[in-house]
Amino acid sequence: MSGAERETADDAAAPVVPAPWLPRGLADAVAAAGERLARLGVRAGERVVLDTPTRARWAVLPYLLAADRLGAASLLADAGWTGRERDAVLADAAPHHVVGTDGRAATADGGARTPGLFLLPTTSGSTGVPTVLARDRRSWRIGFDILGALPGPVLVPGPPSSTLYLFGALHALHHGLGLVTRGRLDPTDLPDGGSVHLVPAQLTALLDERRRRPGGPAPRVVVCGGAHVAPGMRERVARLLPGTTLLEYYGSAEHSLIATRRDDGPLRPVEDVHLTVRDGVLWVDSPQSVHGRFTRGALVPAGPGPTTVGDRAELTDDGGLTVLGRAATTISSGGTLVAAEEVEQVLRGVAGVGDVVVAGTPHASLGMVVTAVVEARDGVPDRRALRAAARAGLSPAKRPRRWLVTRALPRLGSGKPARAAVDAALRDGTLDAVPLGGPE
Repeated sequence: MSGAERETADDAAAPVVPAPWLPRGLADAVAAAGERLARLGVRAGERVVLDTPTRARWAVLPYLLAADRLGAASLLADAGWTGRERDAVLADAAPHHVVGTDGRAATADGGARTPGLFLLPTTSGSTGVPTVLARDRRSWRIGFDILGALPGPVLVPGPPSSTLYLFGALHALHHGLGLVTRGRLDPTDLPDGGSVHLVPAQLTALLDERRRRPGGPAPRVVVCGGAHVAPGMRERVARLLPGTTLLEYYGSAEHSLIATRRDDGPLRPVEDVHLTVRDGVLWVDSPQSVHGRFTRGALVPAGPGPTTVGDRAELTDDGGLTVLGRAATTISSGGTLVAAEEVEQVLRGVAGVGDVVVAGTPHASLGMVVTAVVEARDGVPDRRALRAAARAGLSPAKRPRRWLVTRALPRLGSGKPARAAVDAALRDGTLDAVPLGGPE
């Protein structure tokens, strides 16, 4: 990249991916989308909600890049939102335009414009209604450079409404890599010698397919985010994909990249990110942090200094990071605080487990009992293997006492389990799950 190009990229007003860096077909699509947005009256500083049909979600990418060139901030609607979630998001974002890639469009009085923003990401909604955040271009460019160039081409198999997949796509374009986008993971799409962005459930599916059908295309790098990768899964990657590097990262919609790990190395904070732990809760001071969040059309600034999303964590003496899970998902069982994510990490590595959600369910004497809802893959998981993993990886008070199995967990558009939906279904008895084996 020339010095002039780098100077342009570092200009806060320049598009997040300058036009000369785009492949010809995408550049033409961005130009056409820009013409349509201009005809609709989209102006700098305005907020635009972009809608796409479920069958063609990545048709939104040219519109996002075109809106960015006009100086507008985009919110990519999630086709998986409930009506209540969509209404809440639109009420907080108060968009000036709602534009569908299928030809629909509507204009509204969105109130005050908010210049300088390029993206309005939403929190995943895994534990409640999504929150609308405000991000500028510079915060993601920093992340692009921290993650560095990957081997191309790059496969991004998930919806762009999830920042995990959108970041992967824009990162590839930023580094001039070939980009392949899909709505879901199909192992036949894997770029031999390239890279792929996944969440742990997709990585499990990829490894299961590799076990059943050895050989075939294999990526040089698997980038995995969205949840912790258990040691057992890292071991499976090393065994089934021996020539593949596993690049795991921990981040959030609010802070972008926080820490990374390669293969079996420790999870460490990335450059210029400063971490502190107060009363067991992680606080993050990062140049990648969002500006704030929108409430009823008003931008509420995040303020200077460290912020937190409520993750519980520990810092080691040598600077390593151990993430224990969101405080909001902590289960109080018999006087012991149990991090749901910690239990999930241990159980995800068991053969036959596609994914797992751990929740608390009422108990007469313990208050709450640790309950594991296991998504089966290739038949029913072995309960003895699950219990053995729990004994090996968890103290007695943290081990599940109630085991349920389901064919499919409810999921968000990103592919992550919908934790709030599981909790609600457990409370009202509507979860499509059955007991796994006999009682404890």
